[in-house]
Amino acid sequence: MSWTQKTLGEIVNLKRGFDLPSSSRVDGPYPVFSSSGQTGTHSEAAVKGPCVVTGRYGTIGQVFFSDAACWPLNTSLYSTDFKGNDPKFVYYLLKTIPWRDYLTASAVPGINRNHVHLCPVCVPDHETQTAISGVLGLLDNKIELNTQLNGYLEELFDLIFQRLIDDAGSDWDTASLLDIADYKNGLAMQKFRPDTGDEGLPVLKIRELGQGFCGSDAERCKSGIVDSAKVHDGDLIFSWSGTLLLDFWAGGNAGLNQHLFKVTSSAYPSWFYYGWTKHHLARFIMLAKDRATTMGHIKRSALAESEVVIPPENILLSQTQLMQPIIDQYVMSKIEARKLAVFRDSLLPKLMSGEIDVSEVNLTQLNSHLAETLRPFGCHIPAIQKTGQLALLRTAPYPRPSRYSANQRHSPTYQISRQTNPCVWASPLGRNPRPPLPPDAVAHRLHDARSGIGRAI
Repeated sequence: MSWTQKTLGEIVNLKRGFDLPSSSRVDGPYPVFSSSGQTGTHSEAAVKGPCVVTGRYGTIGQVFFSDAACWPLNTSLYSTDFKGNDPKFVYYLLKTIPWRDYLTASAVPGINRNHVHLCPVCVPDHETQTAISGVLGLLDNKIELNTQLNGYLEELFDLIFQRLIDDAGSDWDTASLLDIADYKNGLAMQKFRPDTGDEGLPVLKIRELGQGFCGSDAERCKSGIVDSAKVHDGDLIFSWSGTLLLDFWAGGNAGLNQHLFKVTSSAYPSWFYYGWTKHHLARFIMLAKDRATTMGHIKRSALAESEVVIPPENILLSQTQLMQPIIDQYVMSKIEARKLAVFRDSLLPKLMSGEIDVSEVNLTQLNSHLAETLRPFGCHIPAIQKTGQLALLRTAPYPRPSRYSANQRHSPTYQISRQTNPCVWASPLGRNPRPPLPPDAVAHRLHDARSGIGRAI
């Protein structure tokens, strides 16, 4: 293994991206990248893959990779010329560049590619490059797999919840969102800065909710804030001002900023008040737009006016046995992805600098570690391939039912592979006279929603 001192321009040739106004975009198979990541698709590609993309101005320091052809926008720098180096290694190398050191002092600070091309870097031989990108890629692939799985889980939840609403009976109670859950606003955290000697908590704002974690640049608040303003993994958070978002938090302990609700209930399970809040979210977004003189928001009165229907206790219980495991798995998958990202980010600079010899990284042990983290889901990961690619993940502990009846019950099962990423669901049938959608119908509708990502089998 040998390492050589070079400049970045000797490793990769960065170029400015291409103009593509939103009005000119036509949805298609090719991802469109801005300085902050993928921002939709287009019917045409500007460059062939593989391609790396980073911010030229706007968002600086984030780096993205596309195996396939894509369209990098003019707010970005891109490259398809890796000068004989491993493309994925170059992608990880760019993540270690101190981009902000190369900002131009202008009215709109940005990156001058000619300047950043002079950045000194140390690179190993091609074999070592491939090995490093294989180790880091294993972690990234697992994180992406979690993201895809959660996409399926969310769609599955939406389908079942809508079916629940459609099947509402005349004996179901009518109430409002405020009747089924407590929407507790956060604090103006600028008034609660940590005292001397207090490490404090990161502040969860709208930005953090959107990205799913609190970065190193997040503001901090004192650790002694009231419990109602403390956020933990699994808490449902709803941003009611600015960008309206709803999601289960999986970014670790934090302090909740104002303009965000922590949604809880002592009477109903989390899947129930999550489903109903999400049901009304599109309307809330429209209400916020109508009030967007300064910052669009909704009032608590909108929650009081949002109708929900509550099923009888026996139906609520049977639906909880079906729906709550979906939510629990969704949250656990997000937590795992966060922990894997922390591990990857700590490993990245050490591998890229040669501090850790990649030949000493045991991929089999790493794969075993991933398998252990998945064991609570009933998942099994076979032996890792020599290439360092993500091994197949297959979970199917329950048989697929051949017929459906109201007295049958099956747990959700998923089958995901590197080749096709299919999702198979064996329908959990409750005690309702009419069973939920059969597995084939759910699978096909999931496939239609995620065309090109997976296939129903």
